[in-house]
Amino acid sequence: MSKSIFIPSLPAASGEDFQITATSKLAGYKRFFGVLKVVRTTDGRVLFPFDGAPELGPYPTKLEAVAAAQVYGEHIVTSDFARPEL
Repeated sequence: MSKSIFIPSLPAASGEDFQITATSKLAGYKRFFGVLKVVRTTDGRVLFPFDGAPELGPYPTKLEAVAAAQVYGEHIVTSDFARPEL
């Protein structure tokens, strides 16, 4: 029998309570897509990606794809401050 541990959802207090990982992937000739993961570290909740999450791209360069992913990650953090998903 496995033991389940309940971790209560806690809203973030600052931007340091999030981990944003922005990278890119190549999908064909000069078609770069941003790859993003946003985790609220106060409770370990993954805010992005989620089912039905939008694709970030395509972009003509790797730098643009990573920058777009970073900006979208910051948007996710700002939105979570406004309306925390608990």
